[in-house]
Order: sequence, then structure tokens, then C-alpha cells
Amino acid sequence: MYGLLGKNGAGKSTLMKILTTLEQPTAGTVEVCGVPIKAAKAIRQQIGYLPQRFGFYPNMRVVDAMTYLAVLANVPAREQSQRIQHLLEEVHLADKARTKIKALSGGMLQRLGIAQALVNRPKVLIVDEPTAGLDPEERIRFRNLLTDFANERIVLLSTHIVSDIEATTNTIGILDQGRLLFNGTTDQLLLAANGHVFEKEVSVAKLNEFKRHRRITEQVTDGTMVKLRFLAASQINTSAQVLPTLEEAYLYLQMKHEEAFL
Repeated sequence: MYGLLGKNGAGKSTLMKILTTLEQPTAGTVEVCGVPIKAAKAIRQQIGYLPQRFGFYPNMRVVDAMTYLAVLANVPAREQSQRIQHLLEEVHLADKARTKIKALSGGMLQRLGIAQALVNRPKVLIVDEPTAGLDPEERIRFRNLLTDFANERIVLLSTHIVSDIEATTNTIGILDQGRLLFNGTTDQLLLAANGHVFEKEVSVAKLNEFKRHRRITEQVTDGTMVKLRFLAASQINTSAQVLPTLEEAYLYLQMKHEEAFL
């Protein structure tokens, strides 16, 4: 599994649309499984896609929607029933096969989205911001499903939620305004931020002044004092160096990139 991380507007969804042939690049070249992006039909036979926003006909039953999509994916008629049953079991929706789609929860709908993306048995599964809006339990369930599916195929996960990356993969790329700022492992990203995350207590009265000059990543108030974690190029007086979290390492990279253009 490969995680593509970036804030909203970084270009993640645009890249996903290019990889899935929904948009054409304005410059450069793109290949998917060695196939040029212009060969849209050949690429679509090898990929499954769960976009950030998608929908099904609300009055269709789950099994009917899956059958309809299997037909569109050219799944042989004799294989459709068994394949759909297997996919619904994998995403824990077998007991909802005859339920109307409008009765599904948000998490169930996302799992159905994964099932439809796998109906053509793709070599590459592309998912764009799949956990946005899910409650914590459904988010964990969904991430576990992606990890399971990554055992048999390439999974490209696009998200702005650092915990999604942390819980699923250690190989990531960080995108900002269409540029790849980082490509490597989470350990490498953490190492780059080591020595740049600190902890300090300040009074509530001095908090706003301190925040004007530091990138705060965490603050916990206890009475008249506030315990802070913050990013900085070097240590300041009375602060203690701490190990960075993955989120702080990501923010430190973004901070360095922003400072380079000041």
C-alpha cells in the first residue's frame, strides 16, 4: 500500500482522476501498470476506483447495484453471482444484500464502494479520501479492509488524515500544490523532523504572544498554565526536545516548504 498525503487542495484528487483516466494531464507522461494514460480502456481493466464523492441509486438493493456494476465491468454472467457474494462477504455486507442502498449507514456505503471497486478484480485499487466523515469505529474497520486487500494488489490511498497513513502503510508521498515534497518511508519522515519538536509550559497570559512566533501542534490547559508542543528550527530556553509524531513530522515538512517561498 502507498499513502498519498496532503492538505485539501494539494492536488490529490486531481492526480487520482488522471490515474483513473477521468482527466488527461496537461503536461508530462503517466503510465499505470506500464500502460500509457491515453489507453483509457486498457487502464480501466486493471484498476478499481473509489472516488471521494460517489453515489448509487438509493432505491436499488445492494445486490442489484452490484450486479449492475458487474455488467458494466464486463464480468461474465456466469461469474457475477458468486463474485458479488464473495465481495459482499469480504466487506461485511452479505447480510445487507437485499437492503435498499438508502438504508445503509455512511460506513456501510463506503464499504459498498470498495466492493464495487473490486468487482473487476483490479491489479490496482485507488481510493480517494475514503474515511472522511466516518465515525472512529467505521474508520478503523475501513482501514483494516484496505490493509487486507493490499495483500493481493497495489492499493493507493489518498488522504489528508495523517492517522489513516499511520495505521495502514509506511510508504508515503506528500503532495502540495501539485508538487511531490516527499517520497519515502514514515521512518525517514520522522527522522527529518527529529530535533525540531519541543515541549514547554507557558502561562495563559503569555500564550498568544508565544503562538505568534511558533507553530503549535498541541496545547493542554491546566489552570493558569498551558503545556505546549511546537515546531522550531532550534531549541529555545526552558523547552525540552521530544520525539516527533508522524503528524508533527508532516507539519514540519510543510513548514519548511512554506518558509522556502517566503
